[in-house]
Amino acid sequence: MEDKLLTYQKVKKNYLKFLNLQEVTSEPFRDKIGQLNKFYLPISKMIKDEYNKNKKTRVIGLTGGQGTGKSTISNILKIVLKDVYNLKTVIFSIDDFYKTLNERKKMSKKISKLFLTRGVPGTHDTKMLLQCIKTLKNNKFKKMTIPRFDKSIDDRLPKNRWLKINKKPNIVIFEGWCVGATPQKSRDLNFPLNILEKHRDNKKIWRQKVNSELKKNYKKIFDLIDKLIFLKVPSFKYVLKWRLLQEKKLKITGKGNKTMTDKEIKNFVMHYERITKHMLKTLPKKANVIINIDDKHRLKSVKLN
Repeated sequence: MEDKLLTYQKVKKNYLKFLNLQEVTSEPFRDKIGQLNKFYLPISKMIKDEYNKNKKTRVIGLTGGQGTGKSTISNILKIVLKDVYNLKTVIFSIDDFYKTLNERKKMSKKISKLFLTRGVPGTHDTKMLLQCIKTLKNNKFKKMTIPRFDKSIDDRLPKNRWLKINKKPNIVIFEGWCVGATPQKSRDLNFPLNILEKHRDNKKIWRQKVNSELKKNYKKIFDLIDKLIFLKVPSFKYVLKWRLLQEKKLKITGKGNKTMTDKEIKNFVMHYERITKHMLKTLPKKANVIINIDDKHRLKSVKLN
């Protein structure tokens, strides 16, 4: 009992320390200890139980719209998994596998101008991503590196700044806004969802290519996920609201010199609208863990499927 108490005190201390570093004046974290007890500890236990089945590296997908807090939640789970279960966790984002700016420029000329904007399926290097996850899951692990993408320059960082993985991890948290997304039916692509699709994709070339990528290349990657956690927002309008907040944080912390105006963000988020809305319909049935987020941006409830 004393060991358990010491472990709990340790994880609580490291968790609160991390949250304090994350807090921005505009939005403090609420009910910190309650969220640790109700959300992070039970989800970490589920991950540990999954790993204990055969002690092989497990890939945990963490998905949800922009601004839902994926990277914060990933880092909290990493703290809990280390402090409570002594599990080594590696985190990376699908965003780090964006194609280079030059590759996207070529794609935008060849297929659709909309592919110059990073984000949607088709703008990631799926071969590299598939190989990366396979290497992490392989029993015969070799030292490897994971790319890093700098959104402030809209391009991949040089290899000497990539994440080095020297030891085989127990847990891999693979996070990203479209992780685990499934393709739509062809007929669902017929009608534009917003003015971006209506005016800049009137021949449906962009949305058809995105859907085709989900059916083929992304399915191979998402099939390697062992458990999927879905951060469910009340509706798509909150994705825009929280993405605006995210940009505000970038300006305050000074991370990156290239931030967007509110108008640019509204246009940017339209690229994500179709898949985000489709995920809100489909993932509550498919994901292993659904975390409901309320309209105040707080974790409201958790459901384990």
